[in-house]
Amino acid sequence: MERSQERNGGEGVAGREPGGEGLRLRREIGLWSAVSLMAGCMIGSGVFMSPQGVLVYMGSPGASLMVWAGCGLLAMMGALCYAELSALVPKSGGEYAYILQIFGSLPAFLVIYTFVLLVRPAAIAAVSLSFAEYAVTPFYPGCSSMPQAVLKGVAASCILLLTLVNCWSSRLATMLVNVCAVAKVFSLLVIVVGGAVVLGQGRGHTETFLLAFHNTTQQAGRIGMAFYQGMWSFDGWNNVNYVVEELKNPKPQLLSMVHVHHLTPTPALMFTTAVALVLVIPGSFSTIVNFLSFLGWITYGTTIGCLLYLRIKKKNLPRPYKVPTIIPVIMLLASLYLVLAPIIDHPQIEFLYIFLFLLSGIPVYFLFVYFHCQPRCLQMATLYLQLLLEVAPTTKNVD
Repeated sequence: MERSQERNGGEGVAGREPGGEGLRLRREIGLWSAVSLMAGCMIGSGVFMSPQGVLVYMGSPGASLMVWAGCGLLAMMGALCYAELSALVPKSGGEYAYILQIFGSLPAFLVIYTFVLLVRPAAIAAVSLSFAEYAVTPFYPGCSSMPQAVLKGVAASCILLLTLVNCWSSRLATMLVNVCAVAKVFSLLVIVVGGAVVLGQGRGHTETFLLAFHNTTQQAGRIGMAFYQGMWSFDGWNNVNYVVEELKNPKPQLLSMVHVHHLTPTPALMFTTAVALVLVIPGSFSTIVNFLSFLGWITYGTTIGCLLYLRIKKKNLPRPYKVPTIIPVIMLLASLYLVLAPIIDHPQIEFLYIFLFLLSGIPVYFLFVYFHCQPRCLQMATLYLQLLLEVAPTTKNVD
């Protein structure tokens, strides 16, 4: 059995339950890998791509810096609010757990529905597009815009390659995460140190400081869009306890299965890849970030509403940690502004599509969750795909 484990990178038949009832996922993430994972979440495409988007929407470098400062402040206040919520609702699952306990199963289902079907694949599409832009640029020097076919082809190839790695071995995927985290930190150090050296030598265009706020936009919608781009770089502040514990026994079953030989979540990876590839074709980095942020701030505002509800209705709950009330109030007002301002001042058809997608989760909830409707054709499709993909239900993780 040990030899079988070694052949499969420690993920072989040892992952099967003693009673043969199912498969188990093996934890391959150690301390260094966990640190790399969090660094990868926080130091992502936004650090390299968002500055351009913030500047485009704000119109001036001075106003852009103010937006960056505001984004950092919002991320800090949001993390403080989530810290109090995690003490009041000691369950993993992040926004899903908080909304489930306060507002019920339907709003909580919509959070998971949008995250699985749209948010996660769209985030992957955005990251792949940013990678493709940096990878393709050296081959088109002096061009203001690169061929979209080449750009999207590289992005799609990146997604497919990473999917193959993750499907083949979780250990290999973990090693890749570690390498990428080191590369991103090194790149940031080169940019920061190089910029400081150039500025210190007097070769920077310091005269632009005199016109730092020239051409600053006055439109509320564009300011909101600038915050969308900036907050993308701070994405991860809400992941303090985002382990989806409540999904131990998922219903949307095939997606929860793992490969019988590699013990990787192949169906979920393939589904996410398919949706991400669809989004890459018509989308751009800026557009995808905008509608992801729109959805995100709807969720953040609802979650902050949970905290204020507990402040009003459950005053006597023990609070190991408590933030000043003004902080969640500011966060709620900021959420309302960032959701409504772009729609009112800078309406786009994509916002309507997102809203309709969100509403589509309501009939799905009542049909498959509330009434437990499981059509026989769906069950048969799950069985055939299970045999085709060589996957089986998982039971629990092991060390």
